[in-house]
Amino acid sequence: MTLRGLYAVTPDGLDTTLLVEAVGRVLEGRPALLQYRSKTTDPALRREQASQLLALCRSAGVPLLINDDLQLALELGADGAHLGRDDGDLAAARRALGPGRILGASCYGEWARAEAAAAAGVDYVAFGAMYPSSTKPLAPCAPISLIARAKAELGLPVAAIGGITLDNVRPLIEAGADLPAVISDLFSAPDPAARAAAFAGLFE
Repeated sequence: MTLRGLYAVTPDGLDTTLLVEAVGRVLEGRPALLQYRSKTTDPALRREQASQLLALCRSAGVPLLINDDLQLALELGADGAHLGRDDGDLAAARRALGPGRILGASCYGEWARAEAAAAAGVDYVAFGAMYPSSTKPLAPCAPISLIARAKAELGLPVAAIGGITLDNVRPLIEAGADLPAVISDLFSAPDPAARAAAFAGLFE
């Protein structure tokens, strides 16, 4: 599997009907990956929403990753998980997922964390916030130089997240980012399918 292209990440707080509708439109634009990210939903609703999104992604041929919840990813048979610093041991997650599913790790702006994630067997490392972000307004910005360093030294695909828009993504791609992860600029767009396709077109 080639991990390169738009990494669509769902916004928090949408009810299930609106979320499924929005994701369906984004999937029309052929993202490389979709991540279900929900920080505020109760566990039962998270499971219901993730299950519906998995069915959508299967139909579209787009892998679905679950953010911050390895157990839910395993229960649903999702295509992988994306884990942060408080979401458990990466090597254990790698063993649990097996070789056929995707494991990504948030490395923030920390090179040592990226090295440790690579050693644990992740499929990609993620840095951010690259730009000021409405989703995480207090997150410190990560230097773009980390992207190029990771490409040179780790040999893994690199995701970049935080404040990314169609207007500011090019410097990240030029630095070597394989997976620009986008929430607001994608799901708040007047036409999410067209916006997703525009991002995807940057990798053709």
